[in-house]
Amino acid sequence: MTDLRVTNVRPWGREPVDILIGDGVIEAMPPAHGADAPAAGPAAHGAADSAAPGGARLIDGRGLLALPGFINAHAHVDKSWWGQPWVSYGGEGGTQGRIAHERAERDRLGIPSVEGAVAVLREFLRQGTTATRTHVDVDLGVGLRGIENVREAAARLDGAIEVEIVAFPQDGVLRRPGVLDLLDQAAAAGATHLGGLDPAGIDRDPVGQLDALFEIAERRDVGLDIHLHDPGELGAFQYDLIIERTARAGLGGRVTISHGFALGEVAAARGEGLVEAMAAAGVGLATVAPVRSAPLPWSHLREYAVPVGLGTDGIRDLWSPFGDGDMLRIALGFARLHGLRNDEELTTAVRLATSAAAGFVSRPVHDLEPGARADLVLLDAENVPDALVRVPRRELVLSVGRVVARDGEVSAGGG
Repeated sequence: MTDLRVTNVRPWGREPVDILIGDGVIEAMPPAHGADAPAAGPAAHGAADSAAPGGARLIDGRGLLALPGFINAHAHVDKSWWGQPWVSYGGEGGTQGRIAHERAERDRLGIPSVEGAVAVLREFLRQGTTATRTHVDVDLGVGLRGIENVREAAARLDGAIEVEIVAFPQDGVLRRPGVLDLLDQAAAAGATHLGGLDPAGIDRDPVGQLDALFEIAERRDVGLDIHLHDPGELGAFQYDLIIERTARAGLGGRVTISHGFALGEVAAARGEGLVEAMAAAGVGLATVAPVRSAPLPWSHLREYAVPVGLGTDGIRDLWSPFGDGDMLRIALGFARLHGLRNDEELTTAVRLATSAAAGFVSRPVHDLEPGARADLVLLDAENVPDALVRVPRRELVLSVGRVVARDGEVSAGGG
């Protein structure tokens, strides 16, 4: 039975419809001016609530652009100092330097903590993100405490944002005896994925690290999401190893390479060959489209339908002072990095941050259509490309049919 009707919205910029929601699912999307659509006047600000005969709530969408909730396919919500006093950037550069600096300073800042994760997740909701895959540090210093904190943070928000956890060995796997056992424990305790980190550059044993991770993944029936920063041909070689093991283990659709800068750094023919192999094995790619990185072979990734997810990476943490949790801004960065300009291309960039990322949070479908979870974002924009290039505030955010943010602010329903 319909318990909420969002009237007069334009899904993906199309003609206005009403979105009928029941039990947190989109039931139907009749034309906004159809015979059964209730009359609704414009609201002065945001989207106004009222009631309809039969008890269903009405929200007047005022003709606003409607998008599915954003999906953050690569986050680190356990690491942030969001909401705390400013922390100046310090330490040495490079992956190893950032790891060392984080280990030296995190306790002083109370990282990880439940409150820190709640603050970041609330910011995600404010910006319209309703689902995320987050990497959570698992190491000899914090054990599984970070995972427990993130789970509690998600619970405090009462399911407003769906959180999938990757148990992430930020300090290495093989070089830190005991980490493999912690990863195994995390998988047994419900982590959906295990992480890995630069098998060559950090552990200096790519075969050993990957064999160990794939063994746990097969035995525990979980996915893998491996950070790969190693550049050029060294990185491409590790792509080969991951692709081969994915095919051999039958883990197609459950393995992701995160960052994977090498794909854009090697010669075109080599990169295109890797893309084709990824497609055949079922290996996806998550990127945060950072400035100064090499563009990915985007047209080839799209041609071969390789899953590509966008993410924020860390947000105001000991790795970087940057980031605000806005996935629309990440999609804009992806579009600019890859030279996307026409309307179809710009819309595709937004789809990468929404409907096309469904698989990164284990959803068969994530879109504005009957049968989909009722995650909805309203924006004051002419069309999708306009929304992308202007990044307007989120006027209304629904998660599972509940209002979690309104007029750019998290509501009581969002924790």
